[in-house]
Amino acid sequence: MVVIIATPGRLLDLIQRKAIKLHEIKMLVLDEADEMLNMGFKEDLDQILSHTPDEKITWLFSATMPKEIKKIVNTYMYQPIEVKVNTGNEVNTDIDHQFAVVRQSDKDEALTRFLDLNPDMRGVVFCRTKRDTQNLAEYLLKLGYKADALHGDLSQPQRDRVMKRFKTHELQVLIATDVAARGIDVTDLTHVIHHTMPDDASYYTHRSGRTARAGKKGISLALVNFKEKGRVFRFEKSLGINFTKVDVPQVDEITAYRMRNWAQQVLETPVKNKLDPAIFQELDILLSGLSREELLAKIMVKEMLTLNLAQGRDLNDKGAPGGGRSGGKRKRTGGGSGRQGGGGKPGNFKKRFQSEGGRGGGKKFKGKRGNFKGNKKK
Repeated sequence: MVVIIATPGRLLDLIQRKAIKLHEIKMLVLDEADEMLNMGFKEDLDQILSHTPDEKITWLFSATMPKEIKKIVNTYMYQPIEVKVNTGNEVNTDIDHQFAVVRQSDKDEALTRFLDLNPDMRGVVFCRTKRDTQNLAEYLLKLGYKADALHGDLSQPQRDRVMKRFKTHELQVLIATDVAARGIDVTDLTHVIHHTMPDDASYYTHRSGRTARAGKKGISLALVNFKEKGRVFRFEKSLGINFTKVDVPQVDEITAYRMRNWAQQVLETPVKNKLDPAIFQELDILLSGLSREELLAKIMVKEMLTLNLAQGRDLNDKGAPGGGRSGGKRKRTGGGSGRQGGGGKPGNFKKRFQSEGGRGGGKKFKGKRGNFKGNKKK
């Protein structure tokens, strides 16, 4: 038996160059069918399947069953038998579903604050595109976070190295696309973070199900802008789950938490015989002029400088719907007549709409607030 394993694009290229013929194959397997469609391989799959014989065994594996997959099933499979595992969008009840509303431009920094407040976090951060994944990973790496990207442009050896670092706890978070995250087998994830919410509820279920495994608890956190809030409520209804709204941590909150942890670590650090008596005596003399309070204050300031928490801006978007603008309702200034800040009285204005063809031939519409004149579409 000869087995051929290929991507749609590569297989189609071989067919077109007549380097391979599929007219006598006995079995066809379409793995990750839904992801191949999402990546734009619908036409390629149709062409490949047109080169296969009518009589063959066809297996199709898919984590989700959108209507496009059903079209392929109805077109290319005869009396198919559907086998379902974990049917429906069943969500693990051990997952705590949370969301925070932030401006789109603040999502990266918001993520760092959750990482700062949860130093023991181990999670996967989902982005929509490979570029978003790589950019976010590079952003985190520059700030000193233990992160790396996992996407389709990585070779298998590169992917294996990233996964090995993650499994050995060398990395705190993986930044991944939905496609690249398929096949990740890690049982101790504390968090799944949605940098971009998926469009489909089944994808949300698939993502969030990577935490809270083996009887453990887990958190699925969505960073959403105002335009994405509707998906949160839609997923609540379709999946039968409840989302808890949480705030992006403030810098003061993170500082207090981290300093308490640092103080506890100092208390738990054993001394025994690790200190050189001569060095200890020298430092004792050097610092003897400081009071206990002064010494503690200086040590605290030095430790706080290592936290890299200089900016104290509130990242929570509490503004009106309109997509990631500053909080509160915007006030228009310098607008046209009849608007707040304009030079005319409300209701006393005239506006013309015309095409490039000129002023004539327009149709006039009368209303309570004035006259509108515009060209009639032909």
